[in-house]
Amino acid sequence: MWPIPATIDYADTFNVSGRKRPQAASGRSLILNAHVDVVPTADPAYWTHAPFAAVREGDWLFGRGAGDMKAGLAANLFAVDAIEAAGFELQGPLEFQSVIDEEVTGNGTAAAILRGATADAVLIPEPTDEDVVCANSGVIKFRITVQGVSAHPREPDSGLSAIEAAFLVINELKVLEARWNAEKIEHAGFDRLANPASLNIGTIQGGEWPASIPFECTFEGRIGFYPGDEPAERMASFEKTLQELGSLDPRLSKANPRLQWIGTCQAGYRLEPGTDAETALASAHRSVTGRSLNRSIMACYLDAALYMNHCEIPSLTYGPLTKNIHGIDECVNLPSLKRVTQTIALFAAEWCGISPK
Repeated sequence: MWPIPATIDYADTFNVSGRKRPQAASGRSLILNAHVDVVPTADPAYWTHAPFAAVREGDWLFGRGAGDMKAGLAANLFAVDAIEAAGFELQGPLEFQSVIDEEVTGNGTAAAILRGATADAVLIPEPTDEDVVCANSGVIKFRITVQGVSAHPREPDSGLSAIEAAFLVINELKVLEARWNAEKIEHAGFDRLANPASLNIGTIQGGEWPASIPFECTFEGRIGFYPGDEPAERMASFEKTLQELGSLDPRLSKANPRLQWIGTCQAGYRLEPGTDAETALASAHRSVTGRSLNRSIMACYLDAALYMNHCEIPSLTYGPLTKNIHGIDECVNLPSLKRVTQTIALFAAEWCGISPK
């Protein structure tokens, strides 16, 4: 299912990767991956500080991308620097990946894989509150355009508002979301989540004139599903729901909803317990924090899914404590970021092996 058709022009956009190879490799190989793209800020006037000013208040650093995931990118970089500053070098190959377009398609990491990136383990420091992600949702993203019947507002019954029709379609998609959420009892761990399917309508625009019944309305969104499910099957179920709308609600018989798949269309994954990579990370985490490493589930897309599902490489998603990612006043906790950086350094040293320079 990948790479996904791009939604932006990649002409001047690219990954940046760096590799460290020991002269005589004796340790296991590792990829440290982080994405550099961020989501829009919404209205900057509603932020406490300008969203790209990087303002610190006590233990928190505020800014768009501070948590998701420039902090993780910095943790990867400083963890590698820390090993060298301590007078050691890694005995296994390491690739440092700074990738694009995770927020929309995952094509940055997909491109890295297609160019031959591989390793014995991958670590991606997304904002996980110092847990390791043991499973994530599959995600499909969509655009739906709904038609109405144009008319003058003096004769509203002669027309059909495309905007109102769009909300009728969204209501039916909420029914689909509830049906998919009801399946969570069949998926260990997801049964503890309130909304693992999580339908979100992220954008909507429609109409042509304030005093005309609108002819067209387009909205975009995403919906989740479970590890082990094939994206194509979920997409087919979604398409069937749209096809049946006219029979469910006569007002939608003329709406002609047109569906486009945009952005992420990827399966979820499970990181089964007991991998050597997770054991090494748990040991490093305990050494730094004094606590056991918790496992948690994220009901969203993660680039780790590409390495897990397409490369069968154990992939650890583990990063700092954050607040308001994708929201107003996004911030990262700096003491947590320091702990994560130390943990990544110890993990890389254990996983790849080290020797004095």
